[in-house]
Amino acid sequence: MKKLLAVLLILLMFLAGWFLHSLFNPRQTPESPISQIKPRPFDKYAIENLAKVQVQKSKIEIGETLKEDGGFTSSLFSFSFDPTLANKETKKVTGLINIPAGEGPFPLIVMFRGYVDQKLYQTGDGTKRAGEYFAQNGFISVAPDFLGYGASATEAANIFESRFQTYTTALVLLNSLNSIPDWDGTNVFIWGHSNGGQIALTVLEITGSAIPTALWAPVSKPFPYSILYYTDESDDRGKLIRRELAQFEETYDPDLYALDLYYHRLAAPIQLHQGTGDDAVPKEWSDELAKKLEGLDIDLDYFVYPGADHNLNPAWNTVVARNVSFFEKHLTTD
Repeated sequence: MKKLLAVLLILLMFLAGWFLHSLFNPRQTPESPISQIKPRPFDKYAIENLAKVQVQKSKIEIGETLKEDGGFTSSLFSFSFDPTLANKETKKVTGLINIPAGEGPFPLIVMFRGYVDQKLYQTGDGTKRAGEYFAQNGFISVAPDFLGYGASATEAANIFESRFQTYTTALVLLNSLNSIPDWDGTNVFIWGHSNGGQIALTVLEITGSAIPTALWAPVSKPFPYSILYYTDESDDRGKLIRRELAQFEETYDPDLYALDLYYHRLAAPIQLHQGTGDDAVPKEWSDELAKKLEGLDIDLDYFVYPGADHNLNPAWNTVVARNVSFFEKHLTTD
C-alpha cells in the first residue's frame, strides 16, 4: 500500500511539474494552441482598420526642376514616412509636381498612375501628359512614384504588403499637402488611371472623404481577382502570385481588402471615363461600377468613348477637358 501511495505521489509531482512548465513555457509545447497562432501583420491594411488609423503627416520637399514651360514648372518632390503606419522604418517616396506659372495659390490634383513595368519606369510615367495639361489650366498636379519606383526607397518584400502600402502612401501624401506653399489649402482633387483608379477608390473608402475624383478606366474588380486577372502577363504566368495568394488566404480574409464591398463608404462626386477599345480594363467593369455607384446615389458622371483605348486615345483631349470642367465645377472658396 505504501509503495502504491509513493508511486501515485511521484506521478502527481511529475504531472504538476509538467503543467507548470507548460503554463510558463507555452511555445515550447508543440501541441499548445498558443504556439499555433499565426502572426497577422497585414491586418492593419484591411480597409476598415486603415479607416481607424491616425494617419501621420510628412513634409513634402520640392527638389530639382525638370522643366520650365511658359505655363508651369515641373519638379521632383519627395516625402518620408513609415509605410506601415506603425512607427517603424521611415522610407522616402519621390514623385513629380507641376506648379502653374503666375501668382498662386492654386487648387491641387493628386494623381495616381496605373501599372508601369518597374524596370522601365521613370518619374512621371502614366501621369506626365495629363499633369502638365492640368498645370496649364491652373491646377497644381502631384503624382507619387510609389515605393520601388523612381528614386523612392525599396518596396515591401511581400507582394501584397507592397500593394497595400500604395494606400498608406496615398493617405500620408493627402495628409501632407499643407506643406506645399503654392496650394490654396482648400481645393484638392483626385485623378486615377487604371490601377491608380483602384487606389483612388480604396483611399476614398478608407477616408470617407468627399474629394471630387476623376477616374480613367479604373480597375474596379475586387482583390484578389483584380490581381489574378493580369497574371498571364507575368514572366512565370502567375505562379508566384498564386503561390503567395494561397499562403495569404490561409491567414487572412480577402473580403476585408476588397473595394467592391465598401462602396457604401464613398462620399465623393466621381467622373468616370471608359473606352470601348480598352484591352486592359474591360468596359463591362466600368459599366458595373457605374451601376453600383448609381444605386448608392453617388454623384456620378459616366462617359464612354467608342473605340478609345486604355489611355483614352483618340479621345484624350476631350477627356482632359472634361476633367478640368469637372474640377472647376467643384472649386470652393474660403
